[in-house]
Amino acid sequence: MRIGSVLENQKIEKRISITPDIVKKYISLGFEIFLSENYGKHIGINDEEYTKLGAKFSKDDKEILSSSDIIVQLGMLPDDKSSIIKENQILIGVLNPYENKDKLENLAKKKIKLFSLELLPRITRAQSMDILSSQANLAGYKAVIESFASFEKAIPMMMTAAGTIPAAKVLVVGAGVAGLQAIATAKRMGAIVFATDVRMASKEQVESLGGKFLTVEGSENLESEGGYAKETSEDFKKKQEQLLSETLKKIDIVICTALIPGKKAPLIIKDSMIDNMQSGSVIYDLAAVQGGNTAFTKADEIIEKHGVKIMGETNILNKLPNSSSSLYAKNMFNFVDNLLDKKNKKININLEDEIIVKTLIK
Repeated sequence: MRIGSVLENQKIEKRISITPDIVKKYISLGFEIFLSENYGKHIGINDEEYTKLGAKFSKDDKEILSSSDIIVQLGMLPDDKSSIIKENQILIGVLNPYENKDKLENLAKKKIKLFSLELLPRITRAQSMDILSSQANLAGYKAVIESFASFEKAIPMMMTAAGTIPAAKVLVVGAGVAGLQAIATAKRMGAIVFATDVRMASKEQVESLGGKFLTVEGSENLESEGGYAKETSEDFKKKQEQLLSETLKKIDIVICTALIPGKKAPLIIKDSMIDNMQSGSVIYDLAAVQGGNTAFTKADEIIEKHGVKIMGETNILNKLPNSSSSLYAKNMFNFVDNLLDKKNKKININLEDEIIVKTLIK
């Protein structure tokens, strides 16, 4: 059995799917590892680190893709590469079935087995495979670092003989995995942190990290079966807007993390709210890739409105490619491990396994 992985388009994706520490684990399961030359060079990992562990390399991506039983990637392969994959091969990655619906349907018609890891069910057994949580954790941390770097004042309270500098006030919008990590990071750096979320279940988590939870009446009903936030009613949106409008007047830095799986990001911070913010404030919008939580978010641009900087990146994890690759590779290995019939040393796509059923693109 062979597992292959080719380099992503590095203009948009610097992460890799197989790190050296994972090679030994795959080989122990009976797999060969086949990678593009210079596979990890851009993040400081030389080919020699892989070859001494038993991995093989090729200059020809076509050779890798055509000869591998399982192909592991970050995102969807471009058309010229996905067209190489044949019947009964397996492609695993973050395939984004909402945007790549037609492409994936065409590949499925060729009887290629497709697994999209962002569709993993939120069950205990799938936690070690949960790429959304592992990557969101790092994104929440990095969003705070980036926004603090753009904020032109000190973050913690500083008392000096010349006077006192007050601590920066941070608002985190959305208290999922990314939001909770943002709260924890901002607190560690000395900020005063507030957070808001439509799910009352997040209140205890926010407060356990030292944040102050802001909510409006009706929040307890806005959590989906999978633990994600639901879309809100018009009445709720009006109440939330009033709360945010007042809160934002005293906030220095906003971290936006609110996303609804498979849909455009909800517009939470409107033009009139930004107009009332203090000049010099910063908004970092992690939802930029899905349209953004503010009225002015533009992916990969810094927009200034009413003296407020609004930032958002398509892939903030390109700024942490080594750490994010390490976690992603572990998640991927755990998913592949679950596909394997270890007794008979062969791949077994068990359609009674909830993890397999939920992630399989039909």
